[in-house]
Amino acid sequence: MLVIYIDKSTNRLGYIIKLIFKDVLGLDFMVTTSKEFFVAEHGAKLSYSKEPIYDELHITSHDLLFEISVSEHKPECVNVEGLPCLFANYNDNLGFDIFAASFYMVSRYEECLMHRPDQHGRFSAKDSLAYNYGFLEKPIVNLWCKRLKEKLLERYPKLEFKPKPFHFHNTIDVDMAFYYKHKGIYRSIGGALRDVLHLDYNALKERFQVLFMGRKDPYACFDYIQTMKAKYNLDTTLFFLFANRTNFDKSISPYNRSFRLCIKDVADMCEVGLHPSYYTLDDEELFLQQKKLLESTIHKTIHLSRFHYLRFKLPQSYRMLFDNEIQEEYSLGFADSVGFRAGICTPFNFYDLELDQETKLRIHPFAFMDVTLKNAMQLNKREATEKIRYLIDQVRDVQGEFISIWHNESLSDYKQWQGWRKVYENQLEYISNK
Repeated sequence: MLVIYIDKSTNRLGYIIKLIFKDVLGLDFMVTTSKEFFVAEHGAKLSYSKEPIYDELHITSHDLLFEISVSEHKPECVNVEGLPCLFANYNDNLGFDIFAASFYMVSRYEECLMHRPDQHGRFSAKDSLAYNYGFLEKPIVNLWCKRLKEKLLERYPKLEFKPKPFHFHNTIDVDMAFYYKHKGIYRSIGGALRDVLHLDYNALKERFQVLFMGRKDPYACFDYIQTMKAKYNLDTTLFFLFANRTNFDKSISPYNRSFRLCIKDVADMCEVGLHPSYYTLDDEELFLQQKKLLESTIHKTIHLSRFHYLRFKLPQSYRMLFDNEIQEEYSLGFADSVGFRAGICTPFNFYDLELDQETKLRIHPFAFMDVTLKNAMQLNKREATEKIRYLIDQVRDVQGEFISIWHNESLSDYKQWQGWRKVYENQLEYISNK
């Protein structure tokens, strides 16, 4: 067991100590504010204070974790023994304040400061400290924890760590379950007229075959998803957009019987989560309506969520989820770049900075999204495969949780997504071999 001395107990400090030692490192610990008790201990010890107590491993504390409000903290990034670090201090054993740095990243502190949102009201990767200092594609908090573990073992080699093993969670968003079918007569006629105007007679022929001759709809690749799940024994979750159509929500009507039967069939084989629509950002009633509709379809309570377009606000959106019985959230990542938005690849409880308290909403950061690779980063299929393997290796090296986002559209091997099913299969095979 590790005994940790702190000058003062705060919500922020207690939260990040638990995250680092329990969730990431798997190390038993106890915290004390008594110098006398700390000095009397003869085992492994760590002090977090302005000055060391005696001869223990020491980390010099920054004021961030002893504040209760959000201030204009914008830490510089410096290289400490080959690792990019925040809140550097060369006078202690680690070279930087790992607790303040980790809290800054995981709490998304910078997103609570003034920033310019993108066209969809989102925090952009290019505005993040991690992007601008070049470590967005590294799970930096996990790497900091790994460095701390090494320092502790150098001083106290008998410490026993029980980290969780590497885990892959296969997640798929279903924005539009069918390309041709179940869209209603007006949308189908409009699509056919568009095919004619674009002189796309192959699409017109295919549309006719799907609608009237029993040909399988190209986006309805749920049997393929099930096959891959069984082949690789995948932990798989599908997030369904279950909303009325808008400019940004191209889904099938949630009242369509065939669509509801499709979801129910999927729910019998995989876990199903809600994909709250674009405008739920400012409309809690709309979110609750969609959640209840989906629950009534699969006859199960929905506990998992990922926002459509990754469109959410902190802390308001997370509060809305928790208030409506969502327990696990999967939106934390960027649409314009791959990598680790919170600098971590371990699930963690959301910390509400405005209320200055830990919540029970569990956050699962993802590493990449298919659309980001193809459209935002404009990678070809070979480059995308290499990038995915790099991210997998980063997570595997720190024994984290690797989460990817694919869509049924990209797995359809149809039109602009031709060939991308192979990229997906390469990812699964690479993880399996590792």
